[in-house]
Amino acid sequence: MPGGRLTQQDRQQIAAGLADGLAYAEIARRLDRPTSTITREVMRNGGPTGYRADLAQRTAQQRTRRRRQATPRGAEASPEPHGRDADAVRDFQETLTTVYMASGLPKMMARVLACLYTVDSGSLTAAELAQRLQVSPASISKAIAFLESLDLIRRERDERRRERYVVDDDLWYQSMIRSARSNDQIIEAARQGVGILGPGTPAATRLENAARFLDFVSEALIRAADQGREVLYTRTEATSGGATGPSADRG
Repeated sequence: MPGGRLTQQDRQQIAAGLADGLAYAEIARRLDRPTSTITREVMRNGGPTGYRADLAQRTAQQRTRRRRQATPRGAEASPEPHGRDADAVRDFQETLTTVYMASGLPKMMARVLACLYTVDSGSLTAAELAQRLQVSPASISKAIAFLESLDLIRRERDERRRERYVVDDDLWYQSMIRSARSNDQIIEAARQGVGILGPGTPAATRLENAARFLDFVSEALIRAADQGREVLYTRTEATSGGATGPSADRG
């Protein structure tokens, strides 16, 4: 039924729709499901070219068993803070994971990032992440190293000297700046190519246009990121802290 768990027949229809080249929205319409449900289902089960209904069904059954095993018989799961619905939170984490995967993150890295962004503290230890995601510490360690290299998380020590992995507002700014600056090498190489290929030739002109475009976009992105951090983050801090003036620069 709409809103319930996907059945094996649903998954077979998804596979058939993908084989016919249908968009996620059209498959969702035929199944009377949200488009996000279909997108999440496909992305976490091999993507549009690797989706297999039987494998997806077995994976879903294994996931359900792991969830049941995570809560000992006779014990209730810890209640979510602020009266949140635990199932809704879990489903949203899966949706957020799918969004991160669609943007290019590998599955485990996307799961770790989604987990961090959906806890109020915005920080967890490796042990806490492993417990929440039901994966090995080695998987967490690999995901953390990857996310750190993209400036999407940072490390800090708590009062017990435990290493915690943190997400906060400034990390999106740092990641955006890193992404913009990553174009610098492409721009430099393209302009070197202009001299080698000969200014005014078709190949050199193509490279020069690419360099100018990337240079323009990178500078505009950096300016927008600086303005966004100054306006949005300062306003958020002033409101939450009860202050009336701007906060100190986080840079």
